[in-house]
Amino acid sequence: MIEPEAKAAPEGVSGAGAGAGYQPAPEAEPPEVGNLFVANYPPFSAWSGAELPRVRAALAAPPRPGAEFGLYLHLPFCRKRCKFCYFRVFTEMDSARINRYLAALGREIELYGELPATAGRPLRFVYFGGGTPSLLSVRQLTGLVERMRQVMPWDGVEEVTFECEPGTLTRSKLEAVRAFGVTRLSLGVENFDDEVLQVNGRAHLSAEIYRVMPWIRELDFDQLNIDLIAGLLGESWETWRESVRKTLDLAPDSVTIYQLELPYNTDFSKSVLGGSLAQPLADWQTRRAWQEYAFDQLSAAGYELSSAYTLVRRDKRCRFVYRDAVWHGCDMLGTGISSFSHVSGCHFQNTSTWETYLGAVEAGELPLDRGLAPSRRELLTREVALQLKLGRLDGSYFQHKFGVDVLAEFAPAWERLRRRGMLQPVPERIELTRRGLLRVDQLLPELYDERYRHARYT
Repeated sequence: MIEPEAKAAPEGVSGAGAGAGYQPAPEAEPPEVGNLFVANYPPFSAWSGAELPRVRAALAAPPRPGAEFGLYLHLPFCRKRCKFCYFRVFTEMDSARINRYLAALGREIELYGELPATAGRPLRFVYFGGGTPSLLSVRQLTGLVERMRQVMPWDGVEEVTFECEPGTLTRSKLEAVRAFGVTRLSLGVENFDDEVLQVNGRAHLSAEIYRVMPWIRELDFDQLNIDLIAGLLGESWETWRESVRKTLDLAPDSVTIYQLELPYNTDFSKSVLGGSLAQPLADWQTRRAWQEYAFDQLSAAGYELSSAYTLVRRDKRCRFVYRDAVWHGCDMLGTGISSFSHVSGCHFQNTSTWETYLGAVEAGELPLDRGLAPSRRELLTREVALQLKLGRLDGSYFQHKFGVDVLAEFAPAWERLRRRGMLQPVPERIELTRRGLLRVDQLLPELYDERYRHARYT
């Protein structure tokens, strides 16, 4: 949610991230710099400081009746910064600075515990994201959890997700997070080839993955998720097939696979723009082919597609409460530097600079930077776009929640996508073809209001 800015791929559109206007892209698809992954609508570039009075008014009012509530915590510390990373993270932070940040994060949660829109609400999910949450010590983690649970109890929470980098895990740390209620451990593997990991700036090597797996299995977490990225620098068909094979050998409960993208603020993006990248990156066709190969191999081994990025074991049917709640318009409070929130129908983001964030919270103020109070039509479009990532839309859901027939409301977009082989209409539903599923983020601007199709994403 920091997580988380130019021309998208082929049947995608330029403007799906940031930059040029809306137009079909050609079949030649070299990697280009810009965001691809769509996390919100309207685009973040539409948010502004001028909207913050409306955000503050919403936070000062009671919550929406029946709205589910979840908490995201951004822990922005890493051993190294990956060369493809575009999140707000910090490396080489000493314990004093980390402790100062954790104190501010706890204080921010306490400030929200005093506001009508967020005080006393039961949490459905908690998500520890980063950065690298597993970089923190056991003492730091347990201290943070104890403080936040005094304000926002976890009684009845359905899901607690904790992101990990293999090289930062110890058995005692895993025991601690298991004890304080983590249900899903998300292991950032990305690739199993040491040369690929090193050239992409990853902090861990493959041996560290195998070092921690016995501990994870012995502690019996409800769900182990492994992340992979298709298209890292130095990737080949040989290394990708081997990464998929080794993932299958580990038999995780779920696997999340993203195609590499190049937002403007990554090391790789700067090298691409400066013409200094040591070797070429795979083009979009190849990245999609690698992702589809993984889909096919995992499906043959007993997994099923859960979204455009994720597969789950058929014999376990893991849930993704955080994902599905956010994609269905829940209230989600994002805490920490640069975090995004969606509460009481408003979007807002925290400041993204270290001293500004800490200074605001330490002064007893919310560290808000920009926001947006979207229209009902924009909230509808947001849910349609995000839920399309599931590969399907249920028309009855939108009819019940918004009183809108989305099959008719977005009929021109559906027809354009159908003609391109991206979807197949069925009674009361929209379903993406495999071709469409592999390109879903590039297709979403088809649904946008005209004024946003030419806007920068961030």
